Order: sequence, then structure tokens, then C-alpha cells
Amino acid sequence: MKGPTDVRRRRFLKAAATAAAGPMLSCGGRQSRWRFFSEEEAETLNALCEQIIPADQDAGGAQAGVVNYIDRHLMGHFKRQQQAYREGLAGLDRASLGRFGKKFAQLAAAEQTGLLSGLSGELKQFFEMAIAHTMQGFYGDPRHGGNRDAASWKMLGVPLIPVRGRAQYDLSRPGIPDKLERNRA
Repeated sequence: MKGPTDVRRRRFLKAAATAAAGPMLSCGGRQSRWRFFSEEEAETLNALCEQIIPADQDAGGAQAGVVNYIDRHLMGHFKRQQQAYREGLAGLDRASLGRFGKKFAQLAAAEQTGLLSGLSGELKQFFEMAIAHTMQGFYGDPRHGGNRDAASWKMLGVPLIPVRGRAQYDLSRPGIPDKLERNRA
């Protein structure tokens, strides 16, 4: 026999299941590993970042995780630029489709460079903003979401900044590993 608690329990479980599924279904059911970008937008921005800082013997903008940096900050400090990124990335793809019949990320590097060099108006302003954010993400502190594995710091020979509150040990010095083992015991 069912009592009043059974109905409340069912209602509670239904509400809990709906709430748990909410984050996965948010933004119109859109599935993306990004906080702000769709997969398509992230792909376009990744290609743009690679044009701004191309990889050579060292990591470029894409490998250094600059898109992750921009994505994270568009949900925080860069929140006012969200619309500019939506419109700018869509505009870049439209310009690419109009000129080459392919989206920006699908173009060869030389075609991407040619398209970017001919930008004007709002697209040029968007590109300049993307350059600034790409530089910040590439050269900034990795804890802010870019500069994966301190790629730019290694390239420049900049020593890694020690993390506050943690002892930094030079394990190559004689006796240090032995002292660490004794302290753990």
C-alpha cells in the first residue's frame, strides 16, 4: 500500500533526476566540451590562433591551449566580448565560404593568411581582439587556462614560476630525495 511519502519520494527523485540532467541539456541541448564555444566555433578559433602563433619547432597557439584560455575567460573577465566572438567567428566562416567555398578551419594555411590579410571593418576589429587574447593565452600563466605545459615559457627560456604555498625542490641536488623520503616516513 502506498502512503503519502511514496508520492513525495517519487516527486523528489523525478526532480533530482531532472536537475542532474539539466547541465547536460542546457543551452538548448547543445553538446560541447567548451564552456562558451560550440565545437564548430572552437574549431574556427583554433585555426585562427594557429595563424596568429603558428607552430614550428615549438608549440603554436593551438597546441598551447589558447582556445581553452579564451573560452574560460569569455565566461568571466571577457564576458562583454561574448557577442563579438559569436559574430566574429561566424563572420570569418561566412567570408571564407564566400571566397573559397569552405569554412575557415578547412582552408589551407596560405588561404587562411590571404583571407586574414584582407579583413576590414568589424571583422578586422574582431581579429585584432583575437590577436590580443591569443597573446595573453599563449604567454600568460598556465593556471589561467592557456600556455599548456608552459610551452611559451620553455620556448623563451623563462623559468617556471613556483606555486605559492608549496616547497619547490631541486631533485637533482644530492641528498634531497633522501631528505624527502625521511620526511614522509
